[in-house]
Amino acid sequence: MKIHIKSGRVVDPKNGIDAVQDVYIAAGKIVALGEAPKGYSANRTIDATNRIVCPGLVDLAARLREPGFEYMATLDSEMEAAVAGGVTSLACPPDTDPPLDEPGLVEMLKFRAKTLNRARVYPIGALTQGLQGARLTEMAELRDAGCVAFSQADAPCADNQVLFLALQYASTFGFPVWLRAQDQALARSGVAHDGQVATRLGLPAIPVSAETAAMAIILLLARETGARVHLARVSSAEGVDMIRRAKAEGLAVTCDIAVHHAHLSEMDIGYFDPNCRVLPPFRSERDRAALRSALADGTVDAVCSDHTPVDDDAKQLPFSEAEPGVTGLELLLPLTLKWATESGVPLATAISRMTCDAARVLGIDAGHLTPGAAADVCIFDPERYWKVEPSALKSQGKNTPYLGYEVQGRVCYTIVEGQVVYEATASGKRASAGTGHGLKR
Repeated sequence: MKIHIKSGRVVDPKNGIDAVQDVYIAAGKIVALGEAPKGYSANRTIDATNRIVCPGLVDLAARLREPGFEYMATLDSEMEAAVAGGVTSLACPPDTDPPLDEPGLVEMLKFRAKTLNRARVYPIGALTQGLQGARLTEMAELRDAGCVAFSQADAPCADNQVLFLALQYASTFGFPVWLRAQDQALARSGVAHDGQVATRLGLPAIPVSAETAAMAIILLLARETGARVHLARVSSAEGVDMIRRAKAEGLAVTCDIAVHHAHLSEMDIGYFDPNCRVLPPFRSERDRAALRSALADGTVDAVCSDHTPVDDDAKQLPFSEAEPGVTGLELLLPLTLKWATESGVPLATAISRMTCDAARVLGIDAGHLTPGAAADVCIFDPERYWKVEPSALKSQGKNTPYLGYEVQGRVCYTIVEGQVVYEATASGKRASAGTGHGLKR
């Protein structure tokens, strides 16, 4: 299949490209930008006038719910959601049922994903057997089966000696370790940020120190072992400051934030809205401002969806009992565009946090439009409004705080390895001249 994408604004941050030009695809690869190769004849032409043509998005955290949680979502539904959101590569955390702690499970997941012929799936292997925090998994075997990193997901690893040994082993073989910093004792039974809202609503709280105490231990062990550590879903100003200092020291540390943490704070819990029950919790407005600033200056390496589809029965419960998590694959792009507009961040920087920067963290060759690279492309209309409602979401999970809101920025086409895997229907409305990205009822 030869595809000619014409007249779009091509934004490729890795290669420093931001210009209106054509893109030429053949045999699953980008073959040229600007001028067509000699003798090139397209099978299909896509008119991208007034649209952005960028690398396919790379999402660092998307729970696909298979195996084990098919009642919440299926691989089929979530892969459809991924390409509808312009995501062409995604990392899958190991907290499935059973966890991704054996090569056979990893191989099965990769095979299932490949047969669906949509986004590329990169499994994150379990760091300990059963995510129990007691015995290390066979990391080398899991890496051979296709795991690109190792993690506990949201499961605690309370034994610091086990964590120390895991980082030692990972450092020896160059395996990245992804950890979410949370001290289980300090966070025990908490469901909301330790602030005025939790106090007023009588909700058990998770203090910022639950993040920073665990992060301090992780950084100390990273320094001693030399391991490559990625801190996932940082949520606090103090946590960002610790990472900034660790990077200045030269530690091999990266981090990400969930896109919803760039917009929402403890105030958005309102009157116990279960769709705002997330891990880590939405923190203070000061913390939110620090995350937004750190994402802009590069202290935070990437932004992810932290996609966690949850069924209605698990969400429509009292706040403290509701299953944590939000659906986000289809909202990663518009919410990142909204952050960029509000923060005065260039479009290329915003796109880089979802493409080449995320790919660098994941350790894959993706997130760019270099000739010869795989033709993973997202084409979106930056001025198109669409309403976030259950019928508009491909994901089986409809759990998002943004239900009922309009967002700006709609994916028109998603191309994976030279094949159009998603094409939007003509719907929504374009913003009037001068209107910025935003949310509105």
